[in-house]
Amino acid sequence: MAAEHPHARPARGHDATAAPHGPLDGVRVLELAGIGPGPYAAMVLADLGADVVRVDRPGGPALGIDPAYDVTNRNKRSVVLDLKTPEGAAAALDLADRADVLLEGYRPGVAERLGLGPDACLARNPRLVYGRMTGWGQDGPLAQRAGHDLGYVAVTGALGITGPAEGPPYAPANLLGDYAGGSLYLVIGVLAALHHVRADGGTGQVVDAAIVDGTSHLSAMLHGMLAAGAWQDRRAANLLDGGSPFYGTYETRDGGHMAVGALEPAFYAEFTRLLDPGGPSAAPADGPDAAAPLPPLPPREDPARWAELRTAIAARFRTRTRDEWTRVFADSDACVAPVLSLREAPHHPQLAARATFVEHDGITQPAPAPRFSATPGSVRGGPALPGAHTAEVARDWGVPDLPAPAAALSPAPVPASAPEQEAD
Repeated sequence: MAAEHPHARPARGHDATAAPHGPLDGVRVLELAGIGPGPYAAMVLADLGADVVRVDRPGGPALGIDPAYDVTNRNKRSVVLDLKTPEGAAAALDLADRADVLLEGYRPGVAERLGLGPDACLARNPRLVYGRMTGWGQDGPLAQRAGHDLGYVAVTGALGITGPAEGPPYAPANLLGDYAGGSLYLVIGVLAALHHVRADGGTGQVVDAAIVDGTSHLSAMLHGMLAAGAWQDRRAANLLDGGSPFYGTYETRDGGHMAVGALEPAFYAEFTRLLDPGGPSAAPADGPDAAAPLPPLPPREDPARWAELRTAIAARFRTRTRDEWTRVFADSDACVAPVLSLREAPHHPQLAARATFVEHDGITQPAPAPRFSATPGSVRGGPALPGAHTAEVARDWGVPDLPAPAAALSPAPVPASAPEQEAD
């Protein structure tokens, strides 16, 4: 059996008799405040039940929105420490001594200069999992350079497969690099290292999570296809990048869009049956395109005719509105769905039935994922306001000398994705 943590604590640092909040109930996470992928990774751990304490900096958070709306800080608690002072750094070390996991997103070397690097923290707490989140990684020629999500995904090849063949790649928000290639790989690494710690004889270690590494890892299947000659190294020329006319998006009569993913022959047959406005399952069409004869659908097996096929499919989609097409393809295996906005998504019947989005304190937000049958997670609290939990963290984590925040903090207008821009 794994050894007891040197600092005994209640199950969540609150009420040891209360029901657990998720599979990570009882795990303590110290988050040194950053922006972008670090806070999101800490939110995932908090959603899974971990007791996450965020160390905010004096002067306010770096994300330029009201902290009360920053849902990546939900389910957490916050203290404010000036890590550039000996007192603040000492208090952070005391918290690290009592944590199972520490997360930081500074430029390489910054944590060390603050006296909070891996060597200092692991000397105090040898079982600590020390998670480091950067864009370029802890070493290499760009390790000390600033960056953002778009630049990281650009050099991995992942950005180069987006967008039309005749246009530039498009920016997929910061979901691909910051969160998929960054945050989630940090969480995977932390959980694996935590499992190692809790095995007999396990020790703490450093988890070096770099956005360029994680995003590159996401493209493993494509590199296999490329080596096999099944993927062309250019945009919109392949089965899954919009090159195929039966895997892409189409504009509807009202300016909306439908997403088509009819890859398998059986699903494609269902798709083409319902796509024909004159078919038995289609509603009557009207509008300016209805009177014009529609071109027949050429065979999809001939890539040389994919452009012709795309034109024919597009002409059909322009005969109806997005909502009309949604009704046409409802309850079918055609693999067609409406392209919804962020505000529309929570109202989709499937997402609504599963409560994929929840409302907490007046904010509609995604529910914790994935779901657990025995230890479900939940949104237990809204975004942690800077310094709001100093007294209870001091009590629960056994650090009585935590300084109280000096004053109310307000956000500063800094971009949301800048793990390399942290204070140094």
